[in-house]
Amino acid sequence: MTHWTPALALLAALILGGPLAGCGSTGNLLATSVKVDDFTITLGVKAAIKRSTELKAADIDVATREGIVQLSGYVHSAENVATAASVARTVKGVKSVRNDLRLK
Repeated sequence: MTHWTPALALLAALILGGPLAGCGSTGNLLATSVKVDDFTITLGVKAAIKRSTELKAADIDVATREGIVQLSGYVHSAENVATAASVARTVKGVKSVRNDLRLK
């Protein structure tokens, strides 16, 4: 069984080392950016709005396309319009916010 040990070690090195081969130029694996998909951004914005004590999440619809978040629906005040946009901007991956919220 010992004749397989070098082959397994080589295979493990290729599997584990292969993805790292292209990262040698930066020297820092943490420097690579991670793209957040639109579905994850939408969920994050909805959760952030739900956590806000000033907003009613049921009255705000969230849609995301290519990192651009669109807020639509109804809120009670102009302050709520601004708060919703501000809350949405805090979510990782949001590039910009299109605020189409209306007053009730």
